Amino acid sequence: MRASGAVTRSTLRQQIADALRDEVLAGRLQPGREFTVKQIAEQYGVSATPVREALFDLSAQGLLESDQHRGFRVHQFSVADYRSMVEARTLVMDAVIRDVFREPPPSAARQTRYREALVSVRRRADEAARAARGGDLDILIGYDLRFWRELGALAGNAYIGDFLHRLRVQAWMFAVPYLRGDADVRDWLWQGHSDLVAAVTLRDREALRAVVDHYNGHALNWADRLAAGDPDRPGRAPRPPGAAADPDPAAPEG
Repeated sequence: MRASGAVTRSTLRQQIADALRDEVLAGRLQPGREFTVKQIAEQYGVSATPVREALFDLSAQGLLESDQHRGFRVHQFSVADYRSMVEARTLVMDAVIRDVFREPPPSAARQTRYREALVSVRRRADEAARAARGGDLDILIGYDLRFWRELGALAGNAYIGDFLHRLRVQAWMFAVPYLRGDADVRDWLWQGHSDLVAAVTLRDREALRAVVDHYNGHALNWADRLAAGDPDRPGRAPRPPGAAADPDPAAPEG
């Protein structure tokens, strides 16, 4: 395992957690990969205590599994898990949309702050959409997570924002090994970020719901494709014509 960068001594726990999360989202730490506190501590040249704390933080976020005898393992999500993530965020986002438009029009001062916040969100949206069109996963994931994080902050509920952010990190963690081995990756990267910002800017409830429905439907359509075995295995290119199919370990049973 190769460290992606040096870790300073200022906020070791968070920096180690962030570095390992980046490794997972980049696909360099594959699902099922096992490692110990000692290995990570040696990798970053730090003591075991902040490493152990960081690993338990990532376990609490559902990204790692801990085993007192074998150390830690990168969690492996199934297609069924991914579907449940999409369904959960759909329910929460529907409620958020209803609440946002139930409120009376914001005051002039709040409208000003709202417009200023949207400037940053729109910039994230443009960068995320550009990366999606180019099929650049590494850039897309970072901008996509920041986009949704900042957009969610406009709703004013940090608990909902944290919940949705965790779901999106888990969803990307599941998706990355498949997307990196998919020749049609650009077709399965959602590009509607700018449309969503436009609907939020205009406070157009129907347009907002339509974009969010497309976002979630796009993800579920991709899950259908995975359940059908296309691409056949995470992290591998599609089979050549006539090649024998291996069972997909991540496909749901039944």
